[in-house]
Amino acid sequence: MTDIHGHVDPRFQAVRDAFEENFRSQGDVGASVAVTVGGDMVVDLWGGTATYDDGDRPWERDTIINVWSTTKTMAALSCLMLADRGELDLYEPIATYWPEFAAAGKEGVATRHVLSHTAGLPSWDAEIQPSDFLDHDKLAGLLAAQAPWWEPGTQSGYHAISQGYLLGEIVKRVSGRSLGTFFDEEVAQPLGADFHIGTGPEHDNRVAHVIPPPVPLETAEPAPGTVAARMGTGAPMNAAFSSRHDWRRAEIPAAGGHGNARSVALCHTPTACGGTANGVSLLSEEGVARIFDVQYEGADLVLPVELKMGMGFGLPSPMLPVPNPRTCFWGGWGGSLAIIDVDAQMSFSYVMNRMGEGTAGDMRGAGLLMATMGALAS
Repeated sequence: MTDIHGHVDPRFQAVRDAFEENFRSQGDVGASVAVTVGGDMVVDLWGGTATYDDGDRPWERDTIINVWSTTKTMAALSCLMLADRGELDLYEPIATYWPEFAAAGKEGVATRHVLSHTAGLPSWDAEIQPSDFLDHDKLAGLLAAQAPWWEPGTQSGYHAISQGYLLGEIVKRVSGRSLGTFFDEEVAQPLGADFHIGTGPEHDNRVAHVIPPPVPLETAEPAPGTVAARMGTGAPMNAAFSSRHDWRRAEIPAAGGHGNARSVALCHTPTACGGTANGVSLLSEEGVARIFDVQYEGADLVLPVELKMGMGFGLPSPMLPVPNPRTCFWGGWGGSLAIIDVDAQMSFSYVMNRMGEGTAGDMRGAGLLMATMGALAS
């Protein structure tokens, strides 16, 4: 039986029960789950092993791991903060801030299109190599020169990796800081959140190793001629990247963030509380409301799901059937998950090392979320 550490408010005992069940029957190896309500940490649990190279070590309180696309929620938050300050207009053409981006018919493409995966730039026309993921300037420049694959704003097609280079360049042009630096100075440090977009060598000895999924993404065979098939012509994403020090050091705002459930939940606690929590203000109430400005609803051209997309987050839909309308979410390849419920003032996160199949999550995170929602409703 896996030892579970941390604390849970008695009202949320069902979350601990579900967490233990994940280790018993759902194959979890090492993981953490955290929930804040009204700014208070009501669930903070971790357990299992972190599977380092030099033998199994326990998943500790300060263990962190590559959370893949859950990082996107931090990139979106950074853009929302700049918009709230009046420095970035999410509806203004990106070329206003990044003139080179106007090339190839993208004069009207706005940040809102990138945040909602409707910009038509889900991957690169040029052939890229895995090492290119470490070169922000090269990949941002290629996207700036590229024509969209569809009319921006009319369809969503998951910008799995490209979104990070696009948002990263926008944040750099607007704020004068890289997205990783902006996030660290404006979000992580004020909140005391152990989350990093660009993870320094001082953290290497506590980074858990990712356990790759049983079916790698590159083995999928989408229908010929589809956007999903066209994306497959670029360098494939490989879970083994997470073990490379150069990957950790690089700022890859769509997929390279490192943290644990506590740090993810902390980063989104102010948003869950209307913009301010525990003396830290990240957004105004109007800034939080901007998340729920629907940008697209319907089938995605890359993910095998129907989506309802707001500003940088998914919104309640058949993919996330939750009771409160002001709920938003996103998750990472293999199963990590971040949920913000503004109506309940709740921030939820689940982070693990054993990756499940696909990009749409699995029952480990879903079971923990259902237990959390049940406790909130009781």
